[in-house]
Amino acid sequence: MTTSIAMVLLILGCAVVTWIPRVLPFILVKNMKLPKIVLRWLAYIPVCILSALVIEGFFEKEDAIVTVQWMNVLVFIPTLFIALLTKSLSKTVIAGVVTMAGFRLFFGIS
Repeated sequence: MTTSIAMVLLILGCAVVTWIPRVLPFILVKNMKLPKIVLRWLAYIPVCILSALVIEGFFEKEDAIVTVQWMNVLVFIPTLFIALLTKSLSKTVIAGVVTMAGFRLFFGIS
């Protein structure tokens, strides 16, 4: 496949359009003093996003039926314990990956 100048410009345009909404808010509020209530509200956003991602992984839709993915729930428990104990994102991710790998290895689930 050949790469044309139009393709390169399209990729660069997509990168800029993706980058602007992620960086622009930081630039706009960098020198502003936000009220405490706004800062308190913003502190909950990462928890909400992570919760939505994690909880969504507990369920799977099969036709018209929603089923619980019990292996994901079982892996979540020790991962949550590590997260609460260490408060370290990297240790939590490593614990989750190792726990999931262990479950798949020992229980033969892919």
